[in-house]
Amino acid sequence: MIYNILIHKTLNIIMVKYNWNYPTSMWVGENRINDIAEACKSLGILKPLLVTDKGLAETDIVKKTLSILDKNKLSTKLYSNVVGNPTGTNVNEGVESFKKNNCDGVIAFGGGSGLDVGKAVAFMSGQSLPIWDFEDVGDNWTRANSDKIAPIIAVPTTAGTGSETGRASVILNEQTGVKNIIFHPKFLPSIVILDPILTVGLPPKITAATGMDALAHNLEAYCAPGYHPMADGIALEGMRLINKWLLEAVNNGSNIEARMNMITAASMGSTAFQKGLGAIHSLSHPVNALNNIHHGLSNAIFMPYVLTFNKDVIEEKIIKICDYLELKDKSFDGFINWVLDLRKKLNMPHKLSEVIDEKDLQLDRLSKMALKDPSTGGNPKKLTEADMKIMYQYSMTGKLF
Repeated sequence: MIYNILIHKTLNIIMVKYNWNYPTSMWVGENRINDIAEACKSLGILKPLLVTDKGLAETDIVKKTLSILDKNKLSTKLYSNVVGNPTGTNVNEGVESFKKNNCDGVIAFGGGSGLDVGKAVAFMSGQSLPIWDFEDVGDNWTRANSDKIAPIIAVPTTAGTGSETGRASVILNEQTGVKNIIFHPKFLPSIVILDPILTVGLPPKITAATGMDALAHNLEAYCAPGYHPMADGIALEGMRLINKWLLEAVNNGSNIEARMNMITAASMGSTAFQKGLGAIHSLSHPVNALNNIHHGLSNAIFMPYVLTFNKDVIEEKIIKICDYLELKDKSFDGFINWVLDLRKKLNMPHKLSEVIDEKDLQLDRLSKMALKDPSTGGNPKKLTEADMKIMYQYSMTGKLF
């Protein structure tokens, strides 16, 4: 979140100026993918590049989408080499395809990887500087040529990252092994299509992991410091939807109402975390980059360790969440038990050591990377490298603070 701090000299009161940003045009409902050609034409896109991953490219939902575009005489090209933790190479290849085929817009299609790469391709199609020059640090985004960013339509097929309502992409720099957050206000897609039908085929395991990712976004946004009651309200309602519908979406994937509410909650999480994220994401990004662990899974693992580490500064907020979710035990420990119980019902691991062998855990390197992660600044407590290291250690043993 962008903000400026002013000190009122007369009253000696610290006053803060915040810039709040909210999502874009969103076309919501069952079978809204049928409106994809109309969305393109409304943005003046005649030659879209559809960006997705290899697995999705072979599915009926992508084939149907391409067919709809073709029937409406839109010359569509496909780039589908996107990997699970998307890389700078993915973006460069996508830009090459965009330019080679004289495309004039991007349809970012899929989970977080397809959406992040699609947005980055649209952005980088008009830039001369390397993508890493636009990392979300300071005012790096002002280096971009804003007039050369191609229009973006986002079509999520998972209910987790919420990248469709975000102004950034997370891209792995293969040379450094670091996941960088690339930011620009125009990363925000011009039109988002939220169609629950596109998420029906998600396996239970992926539905669970992406759902926990959405929970982490809403939760960390709510706990982040700063004045943003609009984001707080969205985050609270996002968590309520997840509490009500995640287990149903996992256990009964054909339930359209559950799928609709989960895909909405994911978009709400991304909308809310313009306020900030925190150490759940700071700890996750390095293990995603170095150990290729699914981002939603790592967020789920780190969640209780970060919450208990932050307890002394977030307890009051957590109790408010308990009240809004109508949990029986409206206490900090009651909320932790709710998180632990939810993970158990979703068959998710409690310890990082269940998915990473201790010999493969580069603890010092991970801790340094976690401290430098842009999400760290939004954590309710100021963090040190030693704090990151001990949270990693606790997550390996399963001990809560």
